[in-house]
Amino acid sequence: MPLKNFRDEIRARRDLEKFLVQPVVVLDVPHTSLDQIVDVLLHKLQKDLDVDEKITEQAGKSFFTFQETYQDAMASVDHLKETIQGVSYRPDGADYEETWITALCSLPMVNKSHVAIARLRNPLNLGNKCEEIQFVIAIIAPKKEKFTKNAVEIGRTFSSMMCNRNFRHSLMRAETEKQFKEALIVQSAKYKRQVTESLSEDADRGGGEEFEQMGRGIYDDIKRRLPHYWSDYKDGVVGKHTIHKLIATILFLYFACLLPDIAFGTLYEKNTNGIIDVQSCIVSQTLGGLIFAFMSGQPMLILVTTAPLALYVKVIKIVSTEFDLDFKAMYAMTGIWNGIFLLLQSVTNASMLMKYSTRHEIFGFFIALAFSADAIKATISSKCRHLYHYLFKCFLNGTMNATGMNGTAATPISSYPLNCVSKFFCCRPENSILFLFLMCGTLWLGITLLRFDESQFLSATKREILTDYALPLSVIVFSFFGSYVFRQIPLEQFNYIPGKEIFALAPFNTLPPLAHVGAMGLGLCLSCLFFVDQNVSAALVNSPQNKLVKGPAYHWDLMLVGIINTFLSIFNLPWVHAALPHSPMHVKALADVEQHVTNVGTVHDEIVNVRETRLTGILSHVLIGLSLLFVNVLQYVPIPVLQGLFLYLGLSSFSGNQLFDRMMLIFTEGSSYPPNHYVRKVPQRTLHMFTLCQVAQLGVVAIFGFVDLYYLKMIFPVVILLLLPIRYDIMPKIIEKKYLAVLDS
Repeated sequence: MPLKNFRDEIRARRDLEKFLVQPVVVLDVPHTSLDQIVDVLLHKLQKDLDVDEKITEQAGKSFFTFQETYQDAMASVDHLKETIQGVSYRPDGADYEETWITALCSLPMVNKSHVAIARLRNPLNLGNKCEEIQFVIAIIAPKKEKFTKNAVEIGRTFSSMMCNRNFRHSLMRAETEKQFKEALIVQSAKYKRQVTESLSEDADRGGGEEFEQMGRGIYDDIKRRLPHYWSDYKDGVVGKHTIHKLIATILFLYFACLLPDIAFGTLYEKNTNGIIDVQSCIVSQTLGGLIFAFMSGQPMLILVTTAPLALYVKVIKIVSTEFDLDFKAMYAMTGIWNGIFLLLQSVTNASMLMKYSTRHEIFGFFIALAFSADAIKATISSKCRHLYHYLFKCFLNGTMNATGMNGTAATPISSYPLNCVSKFFCCRPENSILFLFLMCGTLWLGITLLRFDESQFLSATKREILTDYALPLSVIVFSFFGSYVFRQIPLEQFNYIPGKEIFALAPFNTLPPLAHVGAMGLGLCLSCLFFVDQNVSAALVNSPQNKLVKGPAYHWDLMLVGIINTFLSIFNLPWVHAALPHSPMHVKALADVEQHVTNVGTVHDEIVNVRETRLTGILSHVLIGLSLLFVNVLQYVPIPVLQGLFLYLGLSSFSGNQLFDRMMLIFTEGSSYPPNHYVRKVPQRTLHMFTLCQVAQLGVVAIFGFVDLYYLKMIFPVVILLLLPIRYDIMPKIIEKKYLAVLDS
């Protein structure tokens, strides 16, 4: 085990402070056998702390491996069940700390931990590698205790202290128990001073020079990334398993981008009365994705249209309707103003502000929640509650008659118009059951294959292949079920209008002057959403655990996104930006991952290498563009499968989100906490308080994002930006800065 870092690990300092409240110390123990020394320490615990005699008796037996009463045998260090000893490694071997030993004991009947330290009168030979023992430390802890408070962790705290030669020397010089305790207090004060100095250094670090030079960020991005441009292509084909990873990632991006385009296209069509539709989304995805893949600084980012953008377009449509404005012109001008503001943000190095947004887990959680909520709402809307409204319209149009409405008999269903009949049959019970089957089946197969590499079936290579192709396989399999196996049950399909003109200029001359001012306001709010989405996605892609080596390009990429969306706005095509969870999942798809087992048995994945290439983005978007040639074939992908894809993207994004992990800790038994850095270094109550504060912020964001009031959705991007001052101005008043630094790291 590594030494504990008293500067960073709060639990280590807590263990020492707890011991100093009522320290149990025995000096100059004359005994020469380990069992007698342990006996002295247990009697001292019983006397000073009123520990029950049954506990000390059981502990005396539990420290050792032999079964008979411990007083009946001469014990050496080899007879101890669990011990901790210091060791330092060098090229030609290892050096053991032979002056002290820590003995551990866990008992089910103990409610709290106890520590006792004995200093021997003379150095004692207790066996191999323990030939000059001068200190014996006994640790008794509850058997059912959280990881950071068990006997091993407490023993690690005091063993780390004993590895300090100067500290051991001060303990040896102590002539009385009082001086011995004072040496412990002095050492504790040193650890506290280290924490204070570390916080002061962090506060002094940094400055405002990033904002001083206009365009400096763009220049640095180009200078950093341009030398790697050709290697961005080479790295996509060179190396072991690279071609396999390339093909798997291309197919993953093809389905992960195209199918949401279809789903969002149907939403756009509904919100804009058909002005923007599925074809527009596919064209926008192809153009924006190709331009970004060729010219971006960080090609691991993936541009897509998102649910917040679709909702914002609905806001523009409502504003246009209420003020009798041309939607096409209003949409285009809002997009152009958005592009202008993004250019200003990139030139002024505004992306530097994102260093204050820390881990971005609230926004990532909201996006995952949004994907899941879209699928759930689609499931609810698949029921028959819209049937009555549709039939009523048919009645008003004279397409149906009903008994009692105009004195005629009810018309047989066979004589209804085809559109009414199809709508009627789409609302039968079997349709709802099939909808749930296809959606949940797509989710289940996708998640199962995604985690198949953790199973013991097949070989490692075959498991990896199935994991890499999880999304395409799940979509293809359940599209086959929906379109062929259950072909007798009609399912809703997206609309396709062949021959529709895509590149039609927006009628800018129809907007009055004041409408341009309104479009500027809408564009400003929209640019806030772009700014956060783009930079948060880039920050998650460039996070240290992904092991990317070519560097980020926040400012250049933000400017490029502004230019791309200005072009798309002119032709009333949907907007795109780097988004979650596609971008981080793109990185994982191109990564080599190893599984590591911690000392408490938990398993975690660790990225060891990522193939940073432009080829996946280029080739996948070429395939998406070619899909326009066979859109009628894509109609065989049922809407429920698209919703299952949304659930897959949403639920798989919760994994690895620290906010989600900490929310689960609230309902987890303390002894089952994982050995994460924040569990080790942050008090449990503080950890949960921070989690609850973030959940409250998430609730506010969700209200503005999900409530169907357009004026709330209009300022939704501003609410996202307000998370920055909340984190840096309000949270430090609730949570200590040293703990915030740990939680953000």
